[in-house]
Amino acid sequence: MEQVNSSTQPIINASNVNYSLEVASGTLHILRDVSLRVEPAEVVAIVGPSGSGKTSLLMLLAGLEQATTGSVIVNGEELSGKSEDDLAQFRRKTLGIVFQSFHLIPSLNTVDNVGLALEIAAPELSMAEVRQKASEALETVGLGARLDHRPSALSGGEQQRVGLARAMIANPPLLLADEPTGNLDQKTGEMVIELLFNLARERGTSVVLVTHDPKLAARADRVVTMTQGELAEKLDKR
Repeated sequence: MEQVNSSTQPIINASNVNYSLEVASGTLHILRDVSLRVEPAEVVAIVGPSGSGKTSLLMLLAGLEQATTGSVIVNGEELSGKSEDDLAQFRRKTLGIVFQSFHLIPSLNTVDNVGLALEIAAPELSMAEVRQKASEALETVGLGARLDHRPSALSGGEQQRVGLARAMIANPPLLLADEPTGNLDQKTGEMVIELLFNLARERGTSVVLVTHDPKLAARADRVVTMTQGELAEKLDKR
């Protein structure tokens, strides 16, 4: 299914975004006047210390949280003010998400973990078509021999590759990745990242990834740094 953005408009255009929460001690300012533009097929890495707001920004871009003020436009849609149903529809057709902790369903095998994402994104497909496409996606990430395995029978690297196949199966125009190698050893992490970048480049998918890994960040087209809720271009990445 062809979902990848072929427009010349930015896939992400966030302007003057503020995000704050009310806590017992008062107002907690998490993001301060953040602006970020990401072009189609561009890979952007967000780096910075823990607690600086990186994951919060991803949550806003995914429509899982709402900005306090400012504008968040993703794939041409303004997310502010959308209902939960509209946001779910937006995510279904626009996003793939790769998590640090995999978030696979323990009771499902790899085909069904990947296929479930496609069922949601493309309900018009038959179950046979879903399983065929899920099997092909798993072959692409090198897990053709693990189709019937449940997550408990897979290594961490294999589970993350299932997560990557799940995120990419519907060819979303945007992939968000939150510390995708955070729970992996260096060698396994490098293999997963190679797959992620190769799939994104082949399909023209835009990627925004949060990472503490300087080697991973260096492979992106651009690196931006989050510090105390403020975002700045990292000009010395190469």
